[in-house]
Order: sequence, then structure tokens, then C-alpha cells
Amino acid sequence: MSSEAQPIVVESKVKQAFVGLQMLFVAFGALVLVPLITGLDSNTALLTAGVGTLLFQLCTKRQVPIFLASSFAFIAPIQYGIATWGLPITMGGLVCAGLVYVALSALVKIKGVEALQRVFPPIVVGPVIIIIGMGLAPVAVDMALGKNSNYSYDQAIIVSMITLLTTLGVAVFAKGIMKLIPIMFGIAAGYIVCAFMGLINLQPVYDVPWFSLPTITTPEFKLEAILYLLPIAIAPAVEHVGGIMAISSVTGKDFLQKPGLHRTLLGDGIATSVASFLGGPPNTTYAEVTGAVMLTRNFNPTIMTWAAVWAIAISFCGKVGAFLSTIPTIVMGGIMMLVFGSIAVVGMSTLIRGKVDVTESRNLCIISVVMTFGIGGMFVNFGEVSLKGISLCAIVAILLNLVLPKEQKAEK
Repeated sequence: MSSEAQPIVVESKVKQAFVGLQMLFVAFGALVLVPLITGLDSNTALLTAGVGTLLFQLCTKRQVPIFLASSFAFIAPIQYGIATWGLPITMGGLVCAGLVYVALSALVKIKGVEALQRVFPPIVVGPVIIIIGMGLAPVAVDMALGKNSNYSYDQAIIVSMITLLTTLGVAVFAKGIMKLIPIMFGIAAGYIVCAFMGLINLQPVYDVPWFSLPTITTPEFKLEAILYLLPIAIAPAVEHVGGIMAISSVTGKDFLQKPGLHRTLLGDGIATSVASFLGGPPNTTYAEVTGAVMLTRNFNPTIMTWAAVWAIAISFCGKVGAFLSTIPTIVMGGIMMLVFGSIAVVGMSTLIRGKVDVTESRNLCIISVVMTFGIGGMFVNFGEVSLKGISLCAIVAILLNLVLPKEQKAEK
């Protein structure tokens, strides 16, 4: 009996490992896109995605089949932070940003999910997410046009448009698992075109050994950077609720109740802080992987454990990171024009799903001020501390929502 059962168990584990690798493949394009855009180490992002997912599973008692990796919401803040304060101080601010999740976890634990929805309703979260996407639009266009690079306009426009069109085509017309990885196909198409145009230099891949340690950055802490980055965590933290509701719908289990939203928020927050502590981008739940779970009907959380293990193992392969670094920025520009626009669309859909009446004076005021502050580059100085960008928008949205009275509905 036992001799027959053992091969079945081994086969099951091998299958789980293979499916876990498939899940990582689904997340891979978006996972490495963030470090490629922000200048962080791709291997470190792989390492922190794996470690973050394992920590999330520890906090949730390995009940939720979800994968955590690089968050798009922090792209612009990371770019600004590195340019303003340097990488270590930016990472220190992001470590503290992860604590926002922990605070929200405590709020949900004490007051319930309704408390989170009262403090961060769609009228607050929607405009902030729109600003995250719209604020990145000029960066995408500049990269797609080859500005501040060695590529000519003609080279840049050909490569970026082929990359964009390929990504669009796969996202719209592909079927099955292919539909979940449009970024991978877009990058591959752009890379092949660059290779034919002689724009690829593979020497860095030859120079790097197969085995090398990911780059670890020790964080440093500065109050101005912390205050800038803390409010930015609000939008992805509230998005986290949507991610947990989505995976609950897919699996038919209510993860908001068991293991509980407070545990999933705690896991996401700890994963983000630890990722930043190691020099990687903050983590977030990946909708692509949720889609793959729905498609393959693989609801076993152990599969995500294998995906995390694969991510950690690959992070120690130096040639993977070196190869990713050879991807031209004009390829990234083509991808980013779709990705950043889609972030703004998420903000719009947040307002629509929340049935926010934009003609109502109160809502119109909140959205207008937040959009103007964000797109116009408004900033407020308090001595040596400055609030600007997404962080200022988030604070303004929260304060206006709390201060402005809600309109009384006329009785019929």
C-alpha cells in the first residue's frame, strides 16, 4: 500500500512544482518590468517576490493561492526617490510604507472591513490611482521616443510601436494562458526587432557567471522620504482588498473571513517592508496570477509556494539578470504606454464600481483638486519637508473626504 502511494505523492509534488513554474512565468513579465524601469536589480526583484510570497503565506497560514511581486504603483515614487535622495534612503521610505498595510490590518482587525471602506471609499482611492497612471504617461512617451538615449527617433518609434502593437494584439486576441502574458510577448517582439537592427549587446551576459548573489541594498531612513512615500501605499493597499475579493470569487472561498482581510493585509505589508529592506520593489498581489488560477483551476496554495521557490532559485542566476539588462529602453517604452494607461483605467473603474456621482458638488471638488494637484505638480513645503505628487494627492483626497459634508438626498 505504502509503496504504491509514494510514487503518487512524488508525481503530485512534481506536478505542483511544474504548475508553480508556470505561475511564475505568468507573473514574470510584470515582475521584472518594475526593476527594469526604475533601475533596481531584476534578480533582487525575483528574490524579494519569492520571499514576500512565502511571508504572505506564513501570515495567512498558506490558505490563499496568490502570488506577490513588484508593484506598479510605486514606479514613479521610486524614480523620484532615487533621483532626489538616492537608493538607500528611498528603500528606507518604502520599508516604512509597508507599515501602512500593517496599520490598516490592525484597523480591520479592530473595527472590521467596513472601517477601511469608510476611511478609503472609491472617491478617495479612484482619483489617486488615476494620478499614479497619468503621472507616468510622460515617462512612457519619452522612453518610447528614445529621449535621453543613444537610439534615434526612427529606431525608437519602430521598436516601441511594434512592441506596443504586439502587446495589444496578445491582450485582445490571444486565448488561454497566452492571454495572461501579453507583456512577455511584447518584450520578446521588441527584443527580436532590436536584434535585427543591431541594437542588442550581449557582452554583459557573457561576462557574468551563472551563479551570483542578488544585489542587496541596506536601507537608510530620512523623514522627508518617509513622509513622501507613506501615503502612496494607501492606493495599492485598498487595491489589495479587490485582489482578495477576486481570488475569493475564483476559488469559491471567502478569504475576507478566513484567514481574514487583516491577515492578508498584514502579509502584504510585511512582504513589502522586507522586500524594500533587501533592496527590491514593494510587493502587491498579482491579478495575472489570479487569472491563471481561474484558467487552470489550480486552487492549491502550495503551487504558489513552488512559484516562490522558483523565483528565489532563479534570482541567484547572474545571467538572467544580465540578459534582462540588455533589453533596450525603447522596448520598455512600448510596454509602458499600455501598462501605465491601464493603471489610470483601474482608477476610473474604481469610481464606476463605487457608483460615484461625479456631478455631485462634493465629489466633483475632490476629484478636480486631486487631479489638478497631481497632473500640475503641486507641492507644499513644511520647513525642509516637502509633500508632492501622489503622496500629496492621497492626503488631500482623504482630508477633503472627511471635511466636505455629503449631500443629503432629497426624499421622494
